[in-house]
Amino acid sequence: MKNLLLIFLFFVSSLGFAQNNYIVKTEDGRRVLLKADFTWEYIDMVKPTDSISKTASEIVKPTNCNIAEDFQEPKLDSKIQSQLKKGRATIDYVKKKVAKDYNCEVSDVVLLSFSEQKSKGVYHFCANGTKVTYKRNGFSIIKSVKLF
Repeated sequence: MKNLLLIFLFFVSSLGFAQNNYIVKTEDGRRVLLKADFTWEYIDMVKPTDSISKTASEIVKPTNCNIAEDFQEPKLDSKIQSQLKKGRATIDYVKKKVAKDYNCEVSDVVLLSFSEQKSKGVYHFCANGTKVTYKRNGFSIIKSVKLF
């Protein structure tokens, strides 16, 4: 009885591996499912719009931070920044992390305000038109989230 059950399970699992279905993309961007029995069907019935193919000059960056034109970033304490250089936690590294998280250039990240000590710090940025807060505890940098 055990052998019969084992053979049945092997047969059922081999049927699952025997069918090869492929998903391919056509020239116009629609996805097509190619089945193992030589039939096909569209997965996306509607052609995708060309919103992705915009050039960089056509993309308008949102500016929800309301920063004045003559805004200057606040200066950080040079003694603390030189100590943080050893652990790669200076403001330059924090800005690189923010730019990576928000898919923008480092030059697009603006430091609005900060509260900094040797062991910890809180930084408020404007990245891609979004106000964000990052915290530093020692040399580790994390995004600050509100729970309530």
